[in-house]
Amino acid sequence: MATDAPPPEGTSPAGPHQPTTEAFIAMQASPDFADLRRSHRSFAFPLTIAFVTWYLLYVLLCNYAGGFMATKVVGNINMALVLGLAQFATTFLIAWLYSRHAATKLDPKAEAIKSRMEADV
Repeated sequence: MATDAPPPEGTSPAGPHQPTTEAFIAMQASPDFADLRRSHRSFAFPLTIAFVTWYLLYVLLCNYAGGFMATKVVGNINMALVLGLAQFATTFLIAWLYSRHAATKLDPKAEAIKSRMEADV
């Protein structure tokens, strides 16, 4: 939303100064950035592999284990419906776990890197 108000005093019209390309490259090679990347990958990769495996298992069961998937659990609710709903539950669980992981592990490290980059300008 654009306003007609002038920018706050002490800021340039173009915005705050940005770090140089060299500063970004140097930060990318730093141990702090490597630690941030490792924290993200050690969480994201295993969960991604686990979820894709779980999803493919569901698809394979639907295609090749029709008898098992048609097994009634309660009333008209069968295994296919239960496992299908479990896919949604798993998705929301992973999203919640990732948001907790990001808030506790990734965001503080990223904020420290950002602060350091902005202080160097």
